Amino acid sequence: MLIVLTFLLCLLIYISSMSSADKKHPQDEASRNDQEASSSDILNKMKRAAAKKLIERYFYQLTDGCGNPQCQNKFCASSGEVNNITPNQAAAKAIELFSKEAQLCERHPTKMARTQEDSVISILPETNNEESNSSVDTTQLAVPCNEMALTSSSESTSKANSTVTSFTDDETVPYLTEEKLLEIIDECETCKQYSKLIRTLGQVFSNISSLTRSFRQTPSTPIDAMLDIATGDFMTLKKEDVRSLEGEKDKDEDSCVDATSCEGVRKRMELDYPSLRRSYAALFNLPNNIFESAMVNALVSLAGYLQMELQTRNPKTCSEDDIVDVLIMAFEIPALGSGDFLETAFPALCRATKWLTVDIQAKLAYAWAGPGCSSLRSFLENLHQLVTLRVILSQFHPDFFVQDENVVTAATSIMRVLYYSNILAGALESPELNQDDETDLSNLGRKLHQKVLPVDELAAQLGINVLDCRKPFLPFSEFYNEPLSDVVEMDKDFANYKGDIHKFSFMRYPFILTPATKTLGLYYDNRIRMFSERRNSFLQNVSLGTNTSPYLRLRVRREHIIDDALVALEMVALENPIDLKKQLVVEFEGEQGIDEGGVSKEFFQLVVEEIFNPDYAMFTFQNDSQTTWFNPTSFETESQFTLIGVVLGLAIYNNVILSVNFPMVLYRKLMGKKGSFEDLAEWNPTLYNSLKQLLEYTEDDIEDVFMQTFRVSYQDVFGTLLHHDLMENGDQTAVNQNNKREFVKLYADFLLNKSVEKQFKAFYKGFQMVVDESPLEMLFRPEEVELLICGSKNFDFIELENATEYDGGYTNSTLIVRHFWSVVHAFSSEEQRKLLQFTTGSDRVPIGGLSKLKMVIARNGPDSDRLPTAHTCFNVLLLPEYLTKEKLKDRLIKAINYSKGFGML
Repeated sequence: MLIVLTFLLCLLIYISSMSSADKKHPQDEASRNDQEASSSDILNKMKRAAAKKLIERYFYQLTDGCGNPQCQNKFCASSGEVNNITPNQAAAKAIELFSKEAQLCERHPTKMARTQEDSVISILPETNNEESNSSVDTTQLAVPCNEMALTSSSESTSKANSTVTSFTDDETVPYLTEEKLLEIIDECETCKQYSKLIRTLGQVFSNISSLTRSFRQTPSTPIDAMLDIATGDFMTLKKEDVRSLEGEKDKDEDSCVDATSCEGVRKRMELDYPSLRRSYAALFNLPNNIFESAMVNALVSLAGYLQMELQTRNPKTCSEDDIVDVLIMAFEIPALGSGDFLETAFPALCRATKWLTVDIQAKLAYAWAGPGCSSLRSFLENLHQLVTLRVILSQFHPDFFVQDENVVTAATSIMRVLYYSNILAGALESPELNQDDETDLSNLGRKLHQKVLPVDELAAQLGINVLDCRKPFLPFSEFYNEPLSDVVEMDKDFANYKGDIHKFSFMRYPFILTPATKTLGLYYDNRIRMFSERRNSFLQNVSLGTNTSPYLRLRVRREHIIDDALVALEMVALENPIDLKKQLVVEFEGEQGIDEGGVSKEFFQLVVEEIFNPDYAMFTFQNDSQTTWFNPTSFETESQFTLIGVVLGLAIYNNVILSVNFPMVLYRKLMGKKGSFEDLAEWNPTLYNSLKQLLEYTEDDIEDVFMQTFRVSYQDVFGTLLHHDLMENGDQTAVNQNNKREFVKLYADFLLNKSVEKQFKAFYKGFQMVVDESPLEMLFRPEEVELLICGSKNFDFIELENATEYDGGYTNSTLIVRHFWSVVHAFSSEEQRKLLQFTTGSDRVPIGGLSKLKMVIARNGPDSDRLPTAHTCFNVLLLPEYLTKEKLKDRLIKAINYSKGFGML
């Protein structure tokens, strides 16, 4: 039977070759053009594949033999006449034997087959052309639709077996390749019978060993390389060509056939991502209902086996690389975020990933950051689908929180791997930009607290930090899950975070929470610390008889607010810095206001206005970016910059939004990253563009065009021009094509770091005096810290109207209320800000938008000439029931423009 099949294959090759070369009848050529165009490629592929199988048999006959100890074939290793032949020599000799049609041994029954001898599936198109139909009898080569097309590992990977050791001891483990899957799909579609496809998917996707063997990159073997060099026409190779190929391949020091002596082979057999994705595309081009149930059940079984392997951690049965590959193939499934996959298979896979070791997570992160990065968005969307579905369907109650939902927590854990893959796949900066330890609290002369933040073991294993990523592969905001953020009970989550390390807390996975939700976590942390300081003060007063205040009290005069505030804070910082952790209470002299939050808001607002006043010259204003920066030539002492840092920290600690306009580089520096060239884009766009033109200029006349040296100039507070050499003899060193990048690096470092080093260090110390024990750095990225300090830029009064509550008899349908919102929506932006200032004590939009403000409009008696009033501590607007819209507008405008201070009605 084997001889007959071999003869038929060779006959097919010969007839196809003769047919394609026949040019004797030009009048028949036109009638065959269409059919030849559609079938020539298929015939060529079949010719090459069939011939290659025979060459492989010659190759293994030369290297392994046929298994018959009485073999008399001098071209067979079993005869004893083939000695000390290298793999490359065997490959070249096999091609030569094929061209001569040399003797090919029958394989001995005890010898395992090394090549695939399955029947060939007919893929020739139907045609009426007599010559085409007579070229091959396809009915003799067709495979029945019901026949199982899966081949054992020893029969289907002739090349792989010569280069890679088995993944398992089971020699009959089924697996899939792109070609095999396409053949099965074509066969099933032809006969409209999909049992083979269903059976195949069920067997492969339920078995770890099967998946680890599937969709591998084809290893580079001597035969493959030689056939590629031969440009496919290996049937016409001459003896000299074969010898030249053999010589070329003998020089290849990387070729390796014995897997036991070649450590790099396993790496060359990596997962073939393009092949895997093409295979999934072809599979899911079919109606899902054909195979969905079988594949879902298979994945559920796979998840169970994965969990057992991960719990037992037996590397002999399943290596870490195998688990990584299996998870990659599973997560690449396009339909994972829909249908039964989403409801059954995906949750099972996520639950299994909870047992992943840090090493496996790191390998998975690297894999998804490399060839798998193009699928990151689809992976993330599928995980969001799963989390959102579980959040919507689950019934949460005091005994069952979202932190107890194991599918949500498992999906969040695997999303963390994606999060770091997203960072690795993005634009990373040099570790040289990390801040020095000189800015730590030790410079205060005393160690206040030792900051201890939870260590992210995966980040430590990968050696990265979120600050290292200038531009992630996907925007960080795409990792927020709003439905989850809305249902998280942050008090419970904070308790888990501070309590048992084994309890799940979303504060350890802050990337999935919106900034508004994370602000609640920070709020609880600050409030608990305030209560702790209050309790300590009470205990000291009782036990020691002292008169310690449980609050940080500041008594200031409105006309001298800066002097009074900075002097008071300086005394606290010097005498007892721990008092800065107490709740702030502000009193304005001569005013009746009791600080329940509203007085503090105005205090911070007034302090900020004064501090950034140009008359103080502590900060400069960048016209291009409309931002504020440290004045490198300021005459103010370091202590004053320290106290400004304290004010900024107190604002965060007391949940107050400030009207400041720092560039993003300041927040990056506060989080521990130095400024670099890319930060100039926001800090000084004009300078950034100029330097970028310098970098992009490629002509040799750069010195004449830009006329720039390593000496730079800047102005002091009096407008005097000052000079600074970026390197020794900078004024004599011209910027050229060789050193232009060094110039840009040094210039940016001078502007953003060295020139303001003294001012920033003092500012940073004051800031850290307040927030050193806070989880601020763990929860927030630099852009989120800006939101935390400055508030949202989404100034939408429609949101405020929808979120406003009513009291004292008012409802949203009351006439005066309808008039109020009509007037407010017609206000200018400045008037709307004044209304916010009047009602809440701050003109800034809280993080999350005006919908988070929770303003209350209460009735304050019948129509009268009194102005509206407000309780800024509680965001309550007291509004008399004016009879006309005009009167309402007049009284409201007067109130927001002229009312100032507390205790005046």
